[in-house]
Amino acid sequence: MYRRKEGIPPGKITWSRFRRNPLALSGMVIIGLAFLVSLFAYAISPDRSPNANTQILAIATERPGFSATFIRVRYNRPPLRTGWLEGLFKGKESGYYYIPVDSVWVEQPYLVYREFSRHREDEFISRLLIPDIVYPVRPEGCSYRDGVWNVELVSGEIIRRNGDELTGTVLEEHLVKKHFRLGTDRFGRDLLSRIVIGTRISFSVGFIAVFISLMVGVVLGGIAGYFRGVTDQVIMWLVNVVWSIPTLLMVISITLVLGKGYWQVFVAVGLTMWVEVARVVRGQVISIRENEYVEAARAIGAGPATIIARHILPNVMAPVVIISAANFATAILMEAGLSFLGIGVQPPVPSWGGMIKDHYGFIIVNKGFLAFLPGIAIMLMVLAFTMVGNGLRDAMDTRSGQVNLRR
Repeated sequence: MYRRKEGIPPGKITWSRFRRNPLALSGMVIIGLAFLVSLFAYAISPDRSPNANTQILAIATERPGFSATFIRVRYNRPPLRTGWLEGLFKGKESGYYYIPVDSVWVEQPYLVYREFSRHREDEFISRLLIPDIVYPVRPEGCSYRDGVWNVELVSGEIIRRNGDELTGTVLEEHLVKKHFRLGTDRFGRDLLSRIVIGTRISFSVGFIAVFISLMVGVVLGGIAGYFRGVTDQVIMWLVNVVWSIPTLLMVISITLVLGKGYWQVFVAVGLTMWVEVARVVRGQVISIRENEYVEAARAIGAGPATIIARHILPNVMAPVVIISAANFATAILMEAGLSFLGIGVQPPVPSWGGMIKDHYGFIIVNKGFLAFLPGIAIMLMVLAFTMVGNGLRDAMDTRSGQVNLRR
């Protein structure tokens, strides 16, 4: 059933048009899933250490689906305490390090193991004191006599454990099998965990850059379009100057001034994206400022700030929303490009662009997945925001006279 637009809320019209666009809906689903992944990155990541930076060099550049057995060995330091909220957003330092092994056996008082090797002819035999695997032990703080261990911890506490019981604990709880669904990078870090946490970087730079561009662009564009005259000329001169500078060159210059780092990239990208917002807002304000309701607001004594904020800007937000979706995709590409050049987010923070930079050389040694997988993640995110932006553009098109409201 078709009805005319009169009396139908604009939001309902927009949503009805948007949901009939399968590409736009697909983009929204991808964005929603990526947002949830970025929000709960450390909760779903296999490697929950800060920045997923657990390095196991012996298993570097392993292919997707790789799995191996590891000895989980306690660090000889007091355990680090991390609250659950801090662990959710920043990760949690592990109290263990992992040794990949091909086989293990017990020769009291040691656990002996053959180190993991891609080449079966290479056999490196090593050993660990059994209590040193389970406890944070002081140097030379273990003694074994008559089948009983006396263990002095780094905290000063002394523990007595039956030798067979402690050996059983090691074999049952400290021999673990780890799966790397997307393989490992050149430092032996879990690639899936790095990509998952990199989603947070891309979303952060998108949100903050778009927020900064809206704050600057809407304010300057609104002022230029409303006051016109000299004010408009000065602001448009500034817009044209910034517009004439290549975007990537501008971002690089601002980054070099602010320094390399996490927040500097967000600010640099945001400060280069406001000019398009300002131009669009200015044009919309010029077309609206002479309308009857604006004249009525002037007649009752409303000031310019009130008229712009309450009567003009709410009516120019549709094109601004569309531009913001496009700018979000642009910000993700800019951050990836800066990280690829080495002036973006700095290691060990996982960035999709930085991951491509670290591994693009592996394409020629048949390990191209190390660069392709983060590249696919960038492509999907940019494509999703582009499809949503196009869908919003079509849904907010006021030239269409009919809308399907059938559920």
